[in-house]
Amino acid sequence: MRYTYTWLLLGALLITSCSQKVDPEAQIIVDAALTAHGAANLDQSVISFRLRDKQYRALRDNGAFVYSRTFTDSTGQRIHDVLSNSGFKRTIDDKEVELPEEREKAYSASVNSVIYFALLPYFLNDVAVRKEYLGEATIKGEPYHKVKVTFAQEGGGDDFEDEYVYWFHKQRHTMDYLAYNFKEDGGGSRFREATNSREVGGVLFQDYNNYKVADKDFPIQNYDRAFEAAKLEKVSEINLEELQVSKLQ
Repeated sequence: MRYTYTWLLLGALLITSCSQKVDPEAQIIVDAALTAHGAANLDQSVISFRLRDKQYRALRDNGAFVYSRTFTDSTGQRIHDVLSNSGFKRTIDDKEVELPEEREKAYSASVNSVIYFALLPYFLNDVAVRKEYLGEATIKGEPYHKVKVTFAQEGGGDDFEDEYVYWFHKQRHTMDYLAYNFKEDGGGSRFREATNSREVGGVLFQDYNNYKVADKDFPIQNYDRAFEAAKLEKVSEINLEELQVSKLQ
């Protein structure tokens, strides 16, 4: 296995020698995780699930996508949001409504964020993604590779300044932990521990325990140590219910 890994690393070095944006070791680790999670099965698929009181649906056809969420608000109105390559629209009781730019942007980000996290690590080979290998770590006695992800401004979306760190199991290649920072609501960071891993439609899905620390400027690459030292506060659980995956016909 060591020799195989070495040859893969040398091959990646040759392929990426003309670019300083790709860390070949990190790329190999991410590619192995995508295989372990069955990411290729999402290229042309329809995924649906319930998260808390909202129903989500993600249609992906290689580069094309249509994401939606449906819920009933506190007044009993049926809200249906749709985000696609062509933009965002909201309907209330089946009537399309005009939205201020700020709200449209916020609703778009909200829908996209839920789908993004639900399908991880699927998006980690997007063009704007920059990967950096941070070394090895041990969590709960298990060995991990630690990979940092940032985004190029071009193609990186409105949140291109955000940073992520992922912990991939060295043998299973699964994405068992992740940390990220965020800018909205004053900024801060979160650490997620994967739970309830299960395969649906050839894809490995996970729920998460969601943690934080009091210091909003806490370095996210150190979350593994804080987790091991029991210094994190659990703030929520993210549980995907009624999961279904089907292939596009």
